[in-house]
Amino acid sequence: MHTPRPTASPTDIRDLLLDAAGLSLDKLPMLPVIFDRTATACAESLRQLAASQAYYSLSHVESGRIGDILDTYEGMAIVGVFHSPEWDSHVIVGFDRDFVFTMIEVLFGADGSEPPIEDERSFSNIEVRLATALFEHVGKALQNSFALVSQVTFKFQRQETRMDFAVVGRRNNLCICAKFLLQALNRGGEMFVLIPQGALTPMRQQLASTAAGESSPCDPVWTRHIRGEVQRAEVRLRAILEEREITISEAALFEVGQILPLQATSRSQVKLESAEEPLFRCSLGQADGSYVLRIEEAIDLDQEFLDDLLPR
Repeated sequence: MHTPRPTASPTDIRDLLLDAAGLSLDKLPMLPVIFDRTATACAESLRQLAASQAYYSLSHVESGRIGDILDTYEGMAIVGVFHSPEWDSHVIVGFDRDFVFTMIEVLFGADGSEPPIEDERSFSNIEVRLATALFEHVGKALQNSFALVSQVTFKFQRQETRMDFAVVGRRNNLCICAKFLLQALNRGGEMFVLIPQGALTPMRQQLASTAAGESSPCDPVWTRHIRGEVQRAEVRLRAILEEREITISEAALFEVGQILPLQATSRSQVKLESAEEPLFRCSLGQADGSYVLRIEEAIDLDQEFLDDLLPR
């Protein structure tokens, strides 16, 4: 008896088509959020190790072939290969030459007065061991950042300086590559994270929806800097004793020396505003030969709007 082959469900067909076409970064808004959190976590981790200030920032996220991306770093980068048991896949983290040389100076107390290293020599044992130690910190940062969408661990396996040996699958497989910029001592370098798209495909629904209320952790140093700059900013205040609407024809009849009578008295409240935004109601007075204002109450903008609508 001939048994018919089971037909694939529509969902299975859609999954196969999506897998074949690859992931669209425009439809994965959570990826930049995750990588932005990774940059912040790396900066916080580095701040505990170095006296000099160093800044991580997400440069951009792109997709491409694993082999094509790795070939651009041949001979000029150190990469660390991580294994993720939950994803059953591997992830690559890489540091280019400028990144490694900058980190050497930052961690060993340089002040940036010497010119940056520009020779094409091979990485020394100290530089390789330093990169290996940094890979552990980046792995933890990635693990904590991806906790937004997946409970995953990244276990460091090995480091490579030959891109041909950084094998995490077929070289023509699609991948997602996030590139980060390091800035310290008036110089910098690049870090990159390469994840095969096959590892992210099962999570595409979680990556496609932005988690409400999720944002990258605040940098306390940058927060204090912004607060200080805002508090030192100058603002212009304007005190309004009375406002009146007139027609253009009435304004055209104004003459030099003409007196305009006001309905306001010494007890009338003065409106204090900045950039045409009402702030407070004040009372007018004098002190030491100058006019002064005493703040009485904050202006309720909603109530002001209703008062303008209601007939007087």
